[in-house]
Amino acid sequence: MQIDFTGRNVLVTGGTRGIGRGIVEAFLEAGARVAVNGSSRESTDKALGELAAGDQAVDAPGSVARSADCRAIVEAAAAALGGLDVVVNNAGVYEGFKTEETDDEAWDKVIDTNLKGVFFVTKYAVPHLRKSKGNIVNLSSVNAMVGLSAGAPYGASKAGVISLTRNHSIEFAPDIRVNAVCPGAIDSDMLRYLAVSKWGSVEAGYKVLGQGAAAMKRVGETREIAGPVLYLASDLASFVTGSIHVVDGGEVVD
Repeated sequence: MQIDFTGRNVLVTGGTRGIGRGIVEAFLEAGARVAVNGSSRESTDKALGELAAGDQAVDAPGSVARSADCRAIVEAAAAALGGLDVVVNNAGVYEGFKTEETDDEAWDKVIDTNLKGVFFVTKYAVPHLRKSKGNIVNLSSVNAMVGLSAGAPYGASKAGVISLTRNHSIEFAPDIRVNAVCPGAIDSDMLRYLAVSKWGSVEAGYKVLGQGAAAMKRVGETREIAGPVLYLASDLASFVTGSIHVVDGGEVVD
């Protein structure tokens, strides 16, 4: 069954590259109009040029780490699209410092982007989503459930996203559904950075990371996250809210 989003308006934060870019492309292919958020005007405009989707894609630049920007992102998206039906809170950053090496700046960067950003984008999107009886899909991570040898703030921030998902699914019911997807190791700029910094090369890192996916034995692709996101955002999931969907090739069940 083809999921059809024709006539639906979608905002994707962190939509210029990696998992977010894959989600944007999947929504566009399904007929949605999509507001693409990047942290800067330059990165957002570059992505729109590469997408070449005409007026099916609009820009909504700004850093989700700043609450004022969160409001501007949502309002720009709603104005350009004529409302919002779906918000995908995807924007995120990773810092691989050990706890004793982590300073205030590193902590704030991760928490402000990964957790505060989800909260405030959601806050400002809620009035628009109440009107449309829309829904929210948050991107958490398997690292909310599986420990890291370095990067505890990242894991903590993603665990917080799961908590927000569960709390908001109750707070905004029955008007707005709220769900989360927890990706495992997915091919992206963030994962390539981790692979090089920890194992010396993308190839070496992906070999190790792929083995962590106990069932599938490989690193996933962005389209393999986009599919579950589209399902949760669609009418096929009309009775699904407060759920946490792990998409990790079997890492958590190992």
